[in-house]
Amino acid sequence: MCNLACRGCYIESSPTNDALAYLTLADLTLYLDEIARDGLPVREIGFTGGEPFMNRDFPAMIALAQRRGFEVLVLTNAMRPMRRFETEVRALSRHGLTFRVSLDHFTAAAHDAERGAGSFAIAIDGIEWLAREGFALAIAGRQLAGESAAAASAGYATLFAGLGLASPPLVLFPEMDAAADVPEISTACWGILGVDPDSLMCASSRMVVRRRGAAAPAVLACTLLAHDARFELGATLAQAAQPVALNHPHCARFCVLGGASCSG
Repeated sequence: MCNLACRGCYIESSPTNDALAYLTLADLTLYLDEIARDGLPVREIGFTGGEPFMNRDFPAMIALAQRRGFEVLVLTNAMRPMRRFETEVRALSRHGLTFRVSLDHFTAAAHDAERGAGSFAIAIDGIEWLAREGFALAIAGRQLAGESAAAASAGYATLFAGLGLASPPLVLFPEMDAAADVPEISTACWGILGVDPDSLMCASSRMVVRRRGAAAPAVLACTLLAHDARFELGATLAQAAQPVALNHPHCARFCVLGGASCSG
């Protein structure tokens, strides 16, 4: 679930798409216990949505991951769902916690065209609040078609300089056109593109979701493939420790050719 219905959402999140239910604190505890029991080399726990602050358990989930000694990455739009938990967020440790805020462009016009009128100003207010509270920030932006990475980076740097904030780390995501044809990924691509397959997120990360009506959560290969049953790998992290076939268009469009990653 999300408080927004963005025009180009990668995973079709919206206020009405309830195909996925909220994870609970108990769900998270099971997976953190599995990590500890099996000695898995997990460094970071990332939380995403939709908008994760729609989940009433979410601040407690962050705090639990912190108590277990993990770095924590929160992907949020920094809008009203987050601000209703200001007291709980203030109570969180700043150590090893990063808020990566979605800001689709450095101009209000382009951002609002994606996320709705007025959303840019609300997101900026949320970013400034997080900065005042001393939290580490990063920005998830989009590189528009026809816009160079250098131009996009410069635009975001100018925006934050104007706000009087140090320019936070920037992750630029490619624009996604689900109707566009993309090349298949073969083993020859690694040498041609100069990409190490171990650098892709699914080589070392997994996504946990709870499907609406399911008795238990499921472990998926990727944050972008929440609705494709081919990428459901089991109910436990142990079951999900298997190779992932890069046979979805997002694999090429977003990760291999787009060079993007949802992890920290």
